[in-house]
Amino acid sequence: MTVHLEVAEGVGTLRLARPPMNALDVATQDRLKELAEEAARRDDVRAVVIYGGEKVFAAGADIKEMQAMDHAAMVGRARALQDSFTAVARIPKPVVAAVTGYALGGGCELALCADYRIAGENAKLGQPEILLGLIPGAGGTQRLSRLIGPSKAKDLIFTGRQVRADEALALGLVDRVVPAGEVYDQAHAWAAKLAQGPAIALRAAKESVDTGLETDIDTGLAVERNWFAGLFATEDRERGMRSFVEEGPGKAKFR
Repeated sequence: MTVHLEVAEGVGTLRLARPPMNALDVATQDRLKELAEEAARRDDVRAVVIYGGEKVFAAGADIKEMQAMDHAAMVGRARALQDSFTAVARIPKPVVAAVTGYALGGGCELALCADYRIAGENAKLGQPEILLGLIPGAGGTQRLSRLIGPSKAKDLIFTGRQVRADEALALGLVDRVVPAGEVYDQAHAWAAKLAQGPAIALRAAKESVDTGLETDIDTGLAVERNWFAGLFATEDRERGMRSFVEEGPGKAKFR
């Protein structure tokens, strides 16, 4: 298999395993969707890390496979391509991308599906599809512009240039830069900490933010309001407030 789901300490790691560059061929895309949906369902997975290994995150689509596809074939495949990445973006739990080496094209788009991105000092990110006479097709034109703003996104998409970790950090494309050897450990630590938090409240927070970005503010406020009120029916809310009153902030133990 070209993607594996490994679970430890409440953290599920979606690990790409298609050496040497983790090219995202059709089989890998389909497997990614399958395992993202599994991670979303499993109660023992409370947070998720996306990881490509110590040397490379994912260098993009399998160009040789795509070269053999004509217009009709891609019309039939394009939705499934997007759906595989959307399955990752819609995991209702905190998701962090641990980015080492190249995250280009589909690799960059996969990192964009995470809630948080930790990059190694050796990371290079970009959307080079324009150099093939194409545009990003797995969400890059949409998620990148929402993350870093339209003008910065257009610069990367129009030129196809790669950015190193320090520039990616300045652009807001990644959230933290660490030594390459520490990327996975720090990503796992971020996820493990959140895995101990209130699962339903974390889901509510993620859905409220994501929905609000995709709609008008009144609709976003309605989603927030409904989740906020609904959380008063949860055991975690009772536990969190009781702990705050009796012990002070930040000491609640959630189930």
